[in-house]
Amino acid sequence: MTVVLADILKGKRSVAISGHVRPDGDCVGACLGLYMYLLKEYPDLEVDVYLEEIPQAFHILDKVEEIKHQIPVKNPYDLFICLDCGDKSRLGFSETLYEQAGHTVCIDHHISNQAFADENYIVPDASSTSELIYTLLDKEKITGPIAEALYMGIVHDTGVFQYSCTSPSTMEIGAELLRKGINGSKIIDQTYYEKTYIQNQLLGKALLESFLILDKQCIVAVLEKKDLVFFEAEASDTEGIVSQLRLTKGVEVALFMYEVETHLYKVSLRSKEKVDVSVIAKFFGGGGHARAAGATITGTKYDVINQVTEQISFQIGKESK
Repeated sequence: MTVVLADILKGKRSVAISGHVRPDGDCVGACLGLYMYLLKEYPDLEVDVYLEEIPQAFHILDKVEEIKHQIPVKNPYDLFICLDCGDKSRLGFSETLYEQAGHTVCIDHHISNQAFADENYIVPDASSTSELIYTLLDKEKITGPIAEALYMGIVHDTGVFQYSCTSPSTMEIGAELLRKGINGSKIIDQTYYEKTYIQNQLLGKALLESFLILDKQCIVAVLEKKDLVFFEAEASDTEGIVSQLRLTKGVEVALFMYEVETHLYKVSLRSKEKVDVSVIAKFFGGGGHARAAGATITGTKYDVINQVTEQISFQIGKESK
């Protein structure tokens, strides 16, 4: 499907932009990049962006203070643009605005996306939703702040251009964004690599207590709610742990999970080459990509580990035959 931004906006007077719960770098970058572009190029359009509280590291971007975290009392929006979200239920608090909007559009790169909006622009081969947003914009009209947001989004969903989703066009887009005069190294350091002391403590505990299973092809790490309480940490402080586990030599799949509430775990999966973790996540009602996916699963710690690793073993078993 070919999407033209002007066609999407034709006849619209008000637009809401939103992304998934627990917004990551790509979600925030795509939402703010599009938001700033619409503010600049469509000054007569009423535009608002809705997201849950975002990680402090992302506050280096322009317009973060304009993100709305609550639903105001107002007339329904003419258009709701859903970014980087494979299921409307994952919109969280902004799902109400989605349901009330006159028209809905979804722009996403998750293979698990079921094309739930009125119009859908789903490209699973794209590295990120931020990359897709770039393709919709007039390149000459992308400002430095817009470029920073989109660059951050691409950096986060490609693991700084190292994951298999990174294509030649992804690298070319990254280069074009750098030509806008942005400080790419600063964005990478401050939003991707730099960790707080609390984040490093959580990572250390996860690594120290991790263990190998499935003939050492799968590494598992778990943080319970009491751990987050002890370190006075937020859920967002666990960002990056699963990616570090994935780097373990000889490991094909990394499984990291943390307890959201009693017997409810947020599960993150990363793989290298053999296992399509999006299939596993979808089995548990989640979603994602072939090499990065996740789900929220109910059960005891051991129940969840056993259920997920059983699904992993099915794929590893097929590969070994």
